[in-house]
Amino acid sequence: MKNLVIVESPAKAKTIEGFLGKDFSVVSCYGHIRDLEKKNSGIDINNNFNPSYKVSEEKKQVVKELKKLVKNADVIWLATDEDREGEAISWHLKDELKIENEKLKRIIFNEITKKAILNAIENPRDIDDNLVYAQQARRILDRLVGFELSPILWRKVKPQLSAGRVQSVAVRLIVEREREIDKFTPESYYRLTGDFIAVDNDGKELAVKAELSKRFPTFDEAERFLEKCKKASFSVLDLEKKAATKSPSPPFTTSTLQQEASRKLGFSVARTMLIAQKLYESGKITYMRTDSLSLSDDALGNSKQAIINSYGKKYSHQRKYKTKSATAQEAHEAIRPTYFENASIDGSRDEQVLYELIWKRAIASQMSDAEIERTTVKIKISNTDELFTAKGEVIKFDGFLKVYLESSDDENGNGDDSGILPPLKTGQILNPKQISAVERFTRPLARYTEASLVKKLEELGIGRPSTYAPTISTIQKRGYITKEDRSGREREYNVLILDNSKKITPLVKSEITGADKSKLFPADIAMLVNDFLIENFPEILDYKFTANVEEELDEIAQGKIDWHKMLHNFYEPFHDKVEHTIENSERVSGERILGIDPDTKKQVSVRMARFGAVAQLTDVNDPEGKPQYAGLRNGQKLESITLEEALNLFKLPRNVGDFEGNEVSAAIGRFGPYVKHDGKFYSLGKDYDPHTVSLEEAVMVIETKRLKDAEKYIKSFDEDPEIQILNGRWGPYIKYGKQNIRIPKDTDPKTLTLDEVKELIKKSPKKRGKK
Repeated sequence: MKNLVIVESPAKAKTIEGFLGKDFSVVSCYGHIRDLEKKNSGIDINNNFNPSYKVSEEKKQVVKELKKLVKNADVIWLATDEDREGEAISWHLKDELKIENEKLKRIIFNEITKKAILNAIENPRDIDDNLVYAQQARRILDRLVGFELSPILWRKVKPQLSAGRVQSVAVRLIVEREREIDKFTPESYYRLTGDFIAVDNDGKELAVKAELSKRFPTFDEAERFLEKCKKASFSVLDLEKKAATKSPSPPFTTSTLQQEASRKLGFSVARTMLIAQKLYESGKITYMRTDSLSLSDDALGNSKQAIINSYGKKYSHQRKYKTKSATAQEAHEAIRPTYFENASIDGSRDEQVLYELIWKRAIASQMSDAEIERTTVKIKISNTDELFTAKGEVIKFDGFLKVYLESSDDENGNGDDSGILPPLKTGQILNPKQISAVERFTRPLARYTEASLVKKLEELGIGRPSTYAPTISTIQKRGYITKEDRSGREREYNVLILDNSKKITPLVKSEITGADKSKLFPADIAMLVNDFLIENFPEILDYKFTANVEEELDEIAQGKIDWHKMLHNFYEPFHDKVEHTIENSERVSGERILGIDPDTKKQVSVRMARFGAVAQLTDVNDPEGKPQYAGLRNGQKLESITLEEALNLFKLPRNVGDFEGNEVSAAIGRFGPYVKHDGKFYSLGKDYDPHTVSLEEAVMVIETKRLKDAEKYIKSFDEDPEIQILNGRWGPYIKYGKQNIRIPKDTDPKTLTLDEVKELIKKSPKKRGKK
């Protein structure tokens, strides 16, 4: 074999192989082949932070095959991704496979096209040690923080907790936002809008909708203003028209793609990156981990031609965007389609819609500004100085809007009511059809979505394109943060309507407030851990400090600072703080004493227990007495739960009703909420609350589980009831005690005899217990 090309994934290998001749063989290493070993954190701190790497168990066979291929190849081309992670993978391959320098060629490209691959082959380089050092420093830093902080959390807060350098800062953002929302007290005000009728020269009625620029803080003030309007006349005081332009957004970076895919497609950050990876590896888009806004000269020329062909020369306007970040280092281009002439692609539905989003954003960035005419009409009220204002907007030339308009995260705006205004003239009389005063309320900042959290992290300089998705996934997997929908609550508000008969009608209406969709909520444990870390490790959770660490990693990648020195500067004061905290900090549980139960006279408190937040009833006069416990409900917090709410938790288990002659009860156990019927337990999951679940809902849960169990059952044996043949997620299997034994694919499970089953059990390897 003359040439061996090694990439990270089979999909990438397959695409590249199609562009190279028979002299090239392209294989995959399936990502990182090794990592820091677990023993002693894998870092020799006293030996200048020397890392010890180990091939993971699942990669040993891959490495074995690669070593054979490397031995028989004349030239080894390492074609891993062009960012720090990709460079590190190449370095590990060289080191582990013992590739000689004279046989090694490192190639990079930011799109998988024939032209890009052949150009890379023509321009190989050496492995960039500085990029490797930057990746290695980040990995060592994160390992040290995790290995030293996590055991402290086990001892001082709760077992099996973990902490991470960037993850803990992300959790802090969410915790602080939640507390801002909890402390926020909404204030009401009255917003006035008017529906007016203008009559043109032909006697045709024209509708004009306007809003009073002033807000009234009270019901009485709003009512007094409407009383004035009863006797007032209304006319056009001023009419202003202004030409304006709207420019397109630049092409996507990693963070803006994650944000826009969340807003427009409802994708999680992890889902967006998974699909983008597939699009890149199949040669449809450029590299998807980037903080650059620039486009190559080829891309600029190809996009221009595509715009002229599809929309005409007037719609083409070439732009060269400058990257805001001085440390943009992950790749050399923004995310764009590899072939601008392809507005759509074949593939899964997810791949199609994400590709379309990327294509539209990139193509729109090279299109003309939209030309808009904005009209503002000020409406005079004869008996007051206040003015109504009507705004209208007309698109004179759509430009890039023909293709794309960016979405927004803003939830607290009143919306843009700009439409098309009818032709009006100064002094023209307007007749009020209806003037309304509607009570509105101030709102706190919105909870973070995954998209808005990425935006905030980027603004603070925390993390880099390759870290946003793993950070957000990790804090959810570890139970610190949940992403969920919450239904909100009903709230009444006042409305005053002045109609054209000069009558003011007061109304009371209702609305749902506080509803959230796919928002990030901190768990109680997140708040406890956050407070503990801020008190004991303020630097680790400091936004500026974390951003400075990122900048130092960037400087390592640029060869400006030594990675050993950076780690020494970080670790020594950090380790001293760890030692001090172990010796001097108190254990925290978030305990709050809420009061006394009026019925039992026992003390009511809440705290963090081993399996989560609980309420506790304690007889303080009986030290030997056993306390009663009840888990907190979804949405309840240790910090804010009231005495009455805590006492309600002890009403479980509750009798839901009778079914098939047996009682159905609801309760919360170690593994969550459940209903119990005829001695059997049925999980309620997150769908139902044991405090409110109805008999009808409970019966549905019971019957659904019975049906599922019936579908799972295939066969059992009277001679040995401990043996069952069941349907599982991965196909039929034998259940024998605590053992699950796979059934060969060519075997019909229904025809198996007891002897045949026992033979399969006998041949099955016994699982080794945990050490």
